[in-house]
Parts: sequence; structure tokens; C-alpha cells
Amino acid sequence: MEYCKFSKKQIYITLFLCIIPIVLCVIMNLSLVYAFLFSVTFAILMSLKNGFTTDEIKTMIFKDIIECRSLYIVVLLIGATVSVWLSSGVVPSMIFYGLSYMEGMNILFSAFILISISSIFIGTAVGTISTIGIAIIGIGKGFGIPEHILVGAIVSGAYLADKISPLSGILNLTITTTETNYKEVLKSSTHTIIPTIIICAIIYFLIGNQYSSSETSEKALQLINAMDSEFLISPYLILMPVSIVILSIIGVKSNYCMISGIVVGGIVSIFFQDTSILELVNYIIFGFSANSNFKIVNETLVSGGVVSMISVVIIVIGAISLSSILQGTGIINYLTKDIIYKISTRKELILKTGLISGVLTAITCDQTMGIVVPSRLLKSKYKDVGVDNSVLARTISDTGTIIAPLMPWNINALIISLVTGVSCVAYAPFAMLCFIAPLVTCIMCSIKNTFKSRSNESLRSGNK
Repeated sequence: MEYCKFSKKQIYITLFLCIIPIVLCVIMNLSLVYAFLFSVTFAILMSLKNGFTTDEIKTMIFKDIIECRSLYIVVLLIGATVSVWLSSGVVPSMIFYGLSYMEGMNILFSAFILISISSIFIGTAVGTISTIGIAIIGIGKGFGIPEHILVGAIVSGAYLADKISPLSGILNLTITTTETNYKEVLKSSTHTIIPTIIICAIIYFLIGNQYSSSETSEKALQLINAMDSEFLISPYLILMPVSIVILSIIGVKSNYCMISGIVVGGIVSIFFQDTSILELVNYIIFGFSANSNFKIVNETLVSGGVVSMISVVIIVIGAISLSSILQGTGIINYLTKDIIYKISTRKELILKTGLISGVLTAITCDQTMGIVVPSRLLKSKYKDVGVDNSVLARTISDTGTIIAPLMPWNINALIISLVTGVSCVAYAPFAMLCFIAPLVTCIMCSIKNTFKSRSNESLRSGNK
């Protein structure tokens, strides 16, 4: 455990002055680049003031920045993938056939179920949102469903990937740090994830029932006709997202899946959608914007390309730098050690695991710290209390992992907002799974603890 050289007062001042700029930028709708620039600079100055050397601080920051280099590539690839899938006709084809097939169905409920299944096979929440999610948003527009509600349902389904997909990097990090295996974690997770999915499905079904009218069918028909006139629509184009899912299932890394999608999509754009090589390069770098005679198509088919993701990469680097300093200087461990020391019961252990994981995800702007720190600090405590480590993994997944897209300054929320064009503040109230999963964990923990207490009382009474 890192020794903290900060005084108690300095710790809280540092945390306050590092978090406030982030909150202010969210409220004032300013780029988080400014917030992290201030927060990281202030954290560095406070660290230097308290005896940390420049070399120590550089080691803290650059070690984690370099370790996360694959994340930057994935973020940039997402920007390119969305543009290529729009220009190649893949997303328009998915919207065309989706609108035709889903007419008369409860779209919000269907979207949640479809995205949930897809995310488990794709293995990444943001990857699911930036591919299949984009098509679902187009379908929802055709049926007149408010975009922020639809994105909330998509986010709910997509984050099942980080919770239970065997292909998820986030879940595998959880499994590794808690020293468990997938089978154990999946078995433990069924206790909370099944009721969570059922509750979410019921909510989306009830909300979705409000969007079934002749007016929405008319919008869907307009979008179908517009897509058909502006793009070469073919069911064969849907094989591309299907192949991405298959590649994910057989274990191909998400960045290689995205690269293959970009290459094949680019070929389709050039040979079947009459896109020149220069136009394609322009779409990849600067984004795609439909230039048709149909307003509904122009509003639906828009992406920002790689350039739009550069600011996200800078913010990600800022978030990683800040979390590295908070961890490396011992501030995080100082805040958690007293909470951990006082734990004595199963209920308290699980509730405080969720609290620590959630708070760390919120403070450090990323899921990683909310997974690694509680896993490392609490493993021995779980052994002492007699609770299996699979419960530790499940609790972290139900709390710190799943709440990430609810915070506007979080890396996940930033990517979602850029990809979908919907702000975190707008979609978050409808990302039901991200709220319900932590609540179900707390309720199940309390119920189990109550039954266990009653059982022990009965045994004691019987012995008397």
C-alpha cells in the first residue's frame, strides 16, 4: 500500500479542486480538456509540494499512459468505423431492413434485447454502440422515438458486455484482479443480472408502448424510401456486422475487428456506393455527412470521423494522468483504508465494495481504478469474512463497472456522446440497467443477510 505524504486536509482540498473543474465544465458545456489540464496541473503541484520528485510523478503518469495506448487506438478506430459504415451503406441497409421488419413491434423493448445479445458477442460496450447501436438509433428515429430515450436503452443493453461477456477486456481485468475464473463469476452474476434484465425489459416495454401510432409508421416509411433512393441497399451488406460478431466470438481482438470492418466497408463504399478514394479518406478523417435531398437522411446519417475523437483521446490521457497521481501518491488508499478496516460482516463487505468501486470510477473518470483498487485491497478481507471472490468480482461489475456511462466526465460517457450525438445528461436517466444493477446488488445482499440472520437465530433457538 502506497504511503501518503499528504495531510488529511490536503487530501480533501486536492480532491475537491481536482473534481470541481470537471463538474463546472459539464455544467457550462465546456470541453473537459480544460478541466483535466487544470486538475492534473494542480495535482502535480500538490504532489511536488508534499515531497514527491519530478521523476516519481513522471513515472506515475507515463507508466499508465503507455499501458493504455491500445485504448487510444480503439477510440480513433471507432470514429473511422462509424464513418465507413455509413458511407458503405451498411448502416443504411440495417436501418432499411430494420424498419421494414420491426414495424408494429415495441421498438424500445426490441432495441434493448437486440443490443443486449449483440454486446455479449461483440464483447465491448462502446464497440456495440458505435456499430449496431448507430443503426438502431436510425431505426428509432423512423418510428419517432426520442433519441435520448433510445440511446438510454442502447447503453443499458451495451453495458452487459462489460458485465458478463467472456470477450470483454473489462470483465477479464476483473477476473484477473480478483483471482477468479469466468465460470465462477458468471454463476455468481446470475443472482443479480437476471432480475436486473427482467426489470429493465419491463420498463422499456412500458415506455415503448407509447410510441406506436400511424404517425410513427409514416416516418418509418419516409426513411425507408429515402434510404432506398440514396444508397445501394442490400441484405448482403448486413453480413459485415454479422462477420464482426463472429470474429468477436472466435476471439479476435476488438481493434482487429474494427480494422477489418473499415477495410471491407471502404471497398464496398468505392465499388458499390460510387465513393472515390479521396472522399473515403475524407470521411474517415473528418467524418461522414449525408448530402441528400431528404432532411431525415441528413439528420440521421452523421459522424465525426477520427478528428472528432482526438479530443476524446486527449481527455482520456488527462483522466489516466489524474487517476495515476491520485493512486501513486497514496490518496486513494488513504481514503479507502479506514472503510476496509472496519468491515466485519458479509452485508457490510458487499455494500462497501460497491461503494468503493463506484466512488473510484466516479473520481478517476475510468472503470479501471474502480476494478483494480477494490480487487487488490479487498481480496484478503473476503477470505477473512468467508465470502467467495466471485462475489467480489460480481459486486465490482454491478457497481463500478456498470455506472461508468452515467457520469459526463467519464471516458465511456464521452465516447457515447460523440458517437451518438446525445449528451450523457440527456440519456443517463433512461440507462436503466446502470441504475438498477447496483440497486439489485444492494437489495439481494440485504435479503440474503436477513435470511441468514433468521436462520442463525432459529438454529440458536433450537439448540436451547
